[in-house]
Amino acid sequence: MESIEDYILRITKLANRNKELNDQLQGLVGRYEIIQKQNEKYLNLLSEYSYEEIEERLKMPSKKRVKRFKMVSVLYATIRGFERLNGHPHSQALVDALDELYLKFDDIAKKYGVLRVKTIGDTFLFAGGILEENRTNPIDVVRAAIEMQEAASTCIINGDKEPFWRVNIGIHTGPVLAELTGKKSSPYTLKGESVNIASRMGMACQEGDINISVMTYELIKEFFALNENGKLPAKYKGFLDMFSVAGILPKLSVKGEGKLPNKKFDTKYRLIQFMDIQEEVLDILEQRLPENLYYHNVKHTIDVVTEVELIGWAEGLEEEQILLLKLAGLFHDSGHTIDYKEHELHGAGIARKLLSNHNYPEEQIETICRLIMSTKFPPEPKDIMEQVICDSDLDYLGRSDFIPVSNTLFQELRERDMIGNIDEWNQLQLNFIRSHQYYTETARNLREVNKQSQIERLEGLLKINTKA
Repeated sequence: MESIEDYILRITKLANRNKELNDQLQGLVGRYEIIQKQNEKYLNLLSEYSYEEIEERLKMPSKKRVKRFKMVSVLYATIRGFERLNGHPHSQALVDALDELYLKFDDIAKKYGVLRVKTIGDTFLFAGGILEENRTNPIDVVRAAIEMQEAASTCIINGDKEPFWRVNIGIHTGPVLAELTGKKSSPYTLKGESVNIASRMGMACQEGDINISVMTYELIKEFFALNENGKLPAKYKGFLDMFSVAGILPKLSVKGEGKLPNKKFDTKYRLIQFMDIQEEVLDILEQRLPENLYYHNVKHTIDVVTEVELIGWAEGLEEEQILLLKLAGLFHDSGHTIDYKEHELHGAGIARKLLSNHNYPEEQIETICRLIMSTKFPPEPKDIMEQVICDSDLDYLGRSDFIPVSNTLFQELRERDMIGNIDEWNQLQLNFIRSHQYYTETARNLREVNKQSQIERLEGLLKINTKA
């Protein structure tokens, strides 16, 4: 029979063993909870991707995930005020206001085509020129920064005299490397010196200021009021000049207040944007124009765009009129990608669609379409702008290269069975030039004398062929 001492010893051993097992169980439970939390974190991260995106990313070669952008404007923004939040009587209202401010930042960025790249706590990284590569992104990003500061300045709680939350913003324009993440919320990760400089610009400025680098300054100085703001040491670059943004230039703002852009601002902006639109349209023409368009080709389009600007300035037209003429010249033969005989009508349709995508006002689009239609043969211009584009379209009649250029038009018409032999063509040209007139004084001064020389040359060619 088991003694009392042996019984107590056995119970003690069982108790100790039970304690060991319980400790092991608690350890396993703790590890399980950690694994569950990690698993939940990874599932949340994966929820930002669709199954198609995950599969595509796994298949995507690493080289294709990285893209180099030549000109991106990086905006680095930091929210200030957290150190004053502790013990504040309206701390919850301030946090709610901050959440609303974050949403406003996203709305402002979307308005100007600026991408939110990264968010770390109270720091944001935005970039312009990535969603769409363009020359206007420095202007777009600075305008977004001004509106962000304006949104922060109106964040006043319960009758406070000054806004509680302040924003430091730094902007730099330069090349970046962008790696595709596959995420919808932040599709790119940016790397490179431009990101570092933008962040240093932001950290170096006062609360509520917008601090820009000298690179950004050179690209926006014709639009904004800027003040020198010291120098920033940069690795391998010495010291970089910094500038603070005080607002839009008074002459380019509504009522000279420096807040809202006026019509002059929009026109200057669109003259820069024109270069991006021109690249887009010329790419379309190069890809879609028939190969047997020997006259109505890309070169002719460029000639007309150049000429409307030259004649337009000489005739004393305003900037907005020059812009609309250049756009009309750019699109005036784009309809050849659809149809030869009704190309003006189709060109106006192409212009309307593309310019609407660039948020052009309906009034300006109507003027551009009217100018395109005014180039329809025979020309009958009704105002100075129509006169300018008609003279530009037929500029070759008074140029020294008239014969080789007219021969390309003959070849183009010949392949479409729209003209007979070369003698018929020369006679048709001669009759047309004799009846033709340049409408603007500038074109008459530039081309009329040489046009008379072309008449004599055509008469000579026809006499030679008649004798032969």
